[in-house]
Amino acid sequence: MKYSGIGGQAVIEGIMMKNGDRYSTAVRKSDKTIAVMEDKYESLTTKFPILGLPFLRGIFSFIDSLVLGMKTLAYSSSFFEDDENSKPSKFEEKLIQIFGDKLDKVVMGITMFISIVISIAVFMLLPMFLSNIIKLKFENYYVIAIFEGIIRIAIFILYIKLISRMEDINRTFMYHGAEHKCINCIEHGLELNVENVMKSSKEHKRCGTSFIIIVMMISILFFMVIRVDTIWLRAVSRIVLVPVIAGVSYEFLRIAGRSDFWLVNLISKPGLWMQGLTTKEPTPDMVEVAIVAVERVFDWRAYLEENF
Repeated sequence: MKYSGIGGQAVIEGIMMKNGDRYSTAVRKSDKTIAVMEDKYESLTTKFPILGLPFLRGIFSFIDSLVLGMKTLAYSSSFFEDDENSKPSKFEEKLIQIFGDKLDKVVMGITMFISIVISIAVFMLLPMFLSNIIKLKFENYYVIAIFEGIIRIAIFILYIKLISRMEDINRTFMYHGAEHKCINCIEHGLELNVENVMKSSKEHKRCGTSFIIIVMMISILFFMVIRVDTIWLRAVSRIVLVPVIAGVSYEFLRIAGRSDFWLVNLISKPGLWMQGLTTKEPTPDMVEVAIVAVERVFDWRAYLEENF
């Protein structure tokens, strides 16, 4: 496997692919045609080079991925709005008056903030509070920290299982599979076409799902070492350490995406297994969308000629 540098994410009925500062979003519209949007995104680590230092870059790369993800999701969803001609409500009109052209950015910022707060509450604080249950039988701090980590992973699995029952989410997981298959196809030296992509793997070590699992695994180690007995101080430590854990996890993911060393592959296994929940086998027409997105930002022919 040869590292290509491309990555992406699934959006509503489509794929976003990114290569350096260039990205494209391809969407299969209701009339079966493919709409494509190309643009450039200047990351925080590019604007402020100091943020690109090891361990710092993981935090700000995560913020970049959230911003770009929201932007591309908004683009893809614009093709499937139920009633584009409906009049805005009085509340919407008031917001437009206040924020004007900046309304979309304000809404995106608020949505991101709420999403982060809910994620920390559900995946960091809730497991901590639930882990106190076993204090009745176990006083060992390390056992409690491991139990907290198990609860955290269980909540994540349950969450994925529940949302995957929704048809739209299931289709998004299929596009997620198409994204991975395209990248695997290229990085294993195969010509980028539907046939080769369909037979490629839908699991990839640089996936966001793997990042989340690595975060959860590393959080167990952190919370075993950093001992805080008061429950409220423990809650504060869970919040404060989120950026630190994210930074460490990002560095491991960078190594994993470039290495086939057996130990790295072994540690990557849980993330790859979890991708069985967040990626599904795509249809050939989904793969076509993914190929269009790739070809707008990445010269895969030149890459194959240089590396294989």
